[in-house]
Amino acid sequence: MALNGLIVGLGNPGPSYEGTRHNMGFFCIDELMRAMESVSGQSGSRFQCLLWRGRFKNLDGDWLLAKPQTFMNLSGDCVQPLAAWHRITPEHILVIHDELDLPPGRMKFKRGGGNAGHNGLKSITQRLGTPDFARLRIGIGRPQGGDTVSWVLGRPAPQDRQAIERLFPDALNCVLAFARGDIAEATRLANAHTDQA
Repeated sequence: MALNGLIVGLGNPGPSYEGTRHNMGFFCIDELMRAMESVSGQSGSRFQCLLWRGRFKNLDGDWLLAKPQTFMNLSGDCVQPLAAWHRITPEHILVIHDELDLPPGRMKFKRGGGNAGHNGLKSITQRLGTPDFARLRIGIGRPQGGDTVSWVLGRPAPQDRQAIERLFPDALNCVLAFARGDIAEATRLANAHTDQA
């Protein structure tokens, strides 16, 4: 079966980081795999990642799903070699990551653009040599104080976690639109989502 592209969820490896705001990308990869028609584990050790190959329902071709194990600031050390080995071009890469500038339960989709201070995106952009890959930004909100490091490495309050979980059906539809090559629809679906408790 043909390989259509790569979906990367950003986070930090290890039990101490499980469930933290900075690991929203890992969470979304887990949810994507539950929604796929078929998923099989792959050896990603040479690319410093956990790696799977899966197929979406009603779509032809397979997708790689990866959780880099390099720690956030070196995410590009996983993504660039993995994409190069499988001959996946940047326009067929989707990176899912946490976003301080969006409240919990909101998301945005775009292709290309800046990194907004996100070190994982910065690393990927540097290693790929281009910002021209798609991003799905999962809102985690900002702390009332100024300590963003402690905030992103902390765990969301229950109501925030529930708001994030409620966006997943729309996030899945956004990813499916991207997988079909419909960037305009992916953008519309992500940007139109409003959290309903």
